[in-house]
Amino acid sequence: MSEAEKQPEVPATQEEESTAQFEPVVKLTETVQVKTNEEDEQVLFKIRAKLFRFAKESSEWKERGTGDVRILQHKESKKVRLVMRRDKTLKVCANHFLTEDMKLSPNIGSDRSWVWAVAADISDGEPCAETLAIRFANADNANAFKEKFEQGVKMNSELNNDKEEKAEEKAEEKEEKKPEEKAEDKPEEKVEEKPENSKPEESKPDST
Repeated sequence: MSEAEKQPEVPATQEEESTAQFEPVVKLTETVQVKTNEEDEQVLFKIRAKLFRFAKESSEWKERGTGDVRILQHKESKKVRLVMRRDKTLKVCANHFLTEDMKLSPNIGSDRSWVWAVAADISDGEPCAETLAIRFANADNANAFKEKFEQGVKMNSELNNDKEEKAEEKAEEKEEKKPEEKAEDKPEEKVEEKPENSKPEESKPDST
């Protein structure tokens, strides 16, 4: 008999023999809803793309992330903005309103990529001027994005024009009301009354 066969079998402990099952004290059945600040917006356009930013310090393009780029419109204010989140982490890599000064330019040597300048991108929290480039799977996707992007710019431009017109109308109304208010607020002229006992000045005869 070998030495391995001679060694006694290790008896199972009570813990190993126990087949009792215990349920966890806390049941993780509730899902936690994360607020994205997009709850009051509707999606006008969504498509998958890869985003880049131009790093001035090194004069090169750096990848910001891959994911769905979306054009959103607020349900009340009607303002349109562009938002893009990275896959899996959902971290924001682009977040800015579409303004009149934004023009999409073709990226050199590509029919599926666009470049544009942003005065105030807030993807990192603070407004920051950026030059962004976005690349799509094909030219059709790139053209579809361009169409919706330019529509968003136009919609925001019309909203701004409406606000300016309303502001001008209010200013004109105030100017029209000012003369009326001045006339009403003008104090009455006081007429000086002469005392009753005062005698009129006697006219002196001509010395002729």
